[in-house]
Amino acid sequence: MTALETVQQYYNYFNQKDWNGMLSLLHPDVRHEANQGDVRIGIEKFTEFLQHMDESYEETLTDMVLLSEPTDTRIAAEFVVNGIYKKAEEGLPPAHNQTYVLPAAALLEVKEGKISRVTTYYNLPLWIKLVSE
Repeated sequence: MTALETVQQYYNYFNQKDWNGMLSLLHPDVRHEANQGDVRIGIEKFTEFLQHMDESYEETLTDMVLLSEPTDTRIAAEFVVNGIYKKAEEGLPPAHNQTYVLPAAALLEVKEGKISRVTTYYNLPLWIKLVSE
C-alpha cells in the first residue's frame, strides 16, 4: 500500500468510527501533534486521545483532498470537519450538542508502511465562535 493509500484508509476508518482500524495503521512510535496541547508519542497516548475525542465530539470528515510528494512518505490532507460538540472540555464553551462545520488540515508521515506522524491544524477561535452561537 502506498503512503497515500494508507492515509486514505486511515481517514476512511475515521469516518466509519473504526478506531481499531485507525490504530492498526499507526507506527508504534507515532508522533501526534494536535492543534492545541502537548505532543503525544506512541499508540497508547494516541488511543487515549481517540477515546477522549469520541466522548466529547461526533465528527465526520468531508471534502477530503490528499496530496502526496515524490518520495511517497509525506501526505497533506485538507478536509471539512462536520461535528457535534457532545461533552465540554476544560477552558472551552459548555457543550449541548452544538453542530459545527470547520475547515481543517493535517500533515502525515508514513514510515515502514505505517503512519508515524499526524499533525493537525484548525482555527480554534473560529470553532469556539461556531459552538458559542
